[in-house]
Amino acid sequence: MNAGEIYDCQTCGACCCYSSQWPRFSVEDDEQLALIPAKYVASDESGMRCIGVRCSALTGEIGKTTACGIYDVRPEVCRSCMPGDPECLMARKAHNLPA
Repeated sequence: MNAGEIYDCQTCGACCCYSSQWPRFSVEDDEQLALIPAKYVASDESGMRCIGVRCSALTGEIGKTTACGIYDVRPEVCRSCMPGDPECLMARKAHNLPA
């Protein structure tokens, strides 16, 4: 069994509800950023808009069923978080999910 099977993102969502400082834009160009609906972008345009520590594009309940509302156009920081990597495990621990 691989990490993606053990840590199913669609039944987790912890990395999307971990820190308002985490979902920052870093390597995206203007064309990529234009694909993200404005309602999900922080007012200073530095990253994703968060409600507390939760990304505004995340739907569902952490640890149960979650989904990304902008999955196809999500920023690089979201694409680089992989199931079972250190960031994943840190976020899961913060939500008292098994690591």
